[in-house]
Amino acid sequence: MYKYVLKRLLMLIPVIIGVTFIVFFVLNLSPGDPAAIILGDQASAEALAMKREELGLNDPLLIRYGRYMFHMVQGDLGTSYKNNLSVWAQVMERFPNTAVLAVAGILVAILIGIPTGIISAKKQYSVMDNAAMLFSLVGVAMPNFWFGLLVVIIFALNLGWLPSQGMGEGFIPLIKSLILPAITLGTGSAAMITRMTRSSMLEVIRQDYIDTARAKGLSDKKITTRHMLKNAMIPIITAVGLQFGTLLGGAMLTETVFSWPGLGRLMVDSIKSKDIPLVLGSVIFLAIMFTVVNLAVDIIYAFVEPRIKSQYKRK
Repeated sequence: MYKYVLKRLLMLIPVIIGVTFIVFFVLNLSPGDPAAIILGDQASAEALAMKREELGLNDPLLIRYGRYMFHMVQGDLGTSYKNNLSVWAQVMERFPNTAVLAVAGILVAILIGIPTGIISAKKQYSVMDNAAMLFSLVGVAMPNFWFGLLVVIIFALNLGWLPSQGMGEGFIPLIKSLILPAITLGTGSAAMITRMTRSSMLEVIRQDYIDTARAKGLSDKKITTRHMLKNAMIPIITAVGLQFGTLLGGAMLTETVFSWPGLGRLMVDSIKSKDIPLVLGSVIFLAIMFTVVNLAVDIIYAFVEPRIKSQYKRK
């Protein structure tokens, strides 16, 4: 299996090159002057010209991109234009907060999505099934920022049960401040997991070995957990893994609504100020994490399905 893992890690290289190429060129084509961001709008034309020369902004775009990639492979993601701090240090400072929010969000999605999908599949075409499908449709279509504002109005402003912004210090304050953003972030993923669980379970329910298990007199609980869910796990694991990777990189709006001090909010602020090194460093890091999550999902397959493990051994 180590050869397969090494192969997947090597596949990170073209992914990183593609991501950095697109983001670098898009950011450089957008309006704004990094020299003015660093020195301020009141800086003289001579000072701005000297700063552009110092940053290498007068060089052609491809040369600047090549210079950035040369420093990046040495572990240097650059220095922020806005605060003159190391990009790597700022990414590492914010990412744990995003990871906490993403983990909480995927837990909410799993706790809602998998049981709802199982019940929906076992009671196909019932009122509960129709309600679950309506929930999944609304969850997929509903924008996170709108739902986030809605729960803030209800549970923070009107009822006053939970804080509306920030990240609490200490275990209990942290949990309280995490509830609303985690629910906001996890609702859309729960809808996707519900649909995938239902679809996968319906395929398993129709198999002959399920009828054999019922004929042996096994309880409905054992049939559901040991036979149905176990054999339907591969698509569900895929859905959970993809959604977790998406939550890591797609929490920008949720973090902005709840003023959560994570990497997504840092990226939004960096885009506004055209802080190219900080945006690039954040995007590269999230692209790597998304690929690592996908790799972890592939490895988990081997523990769930022995036939997949045998395929890994041949690679």
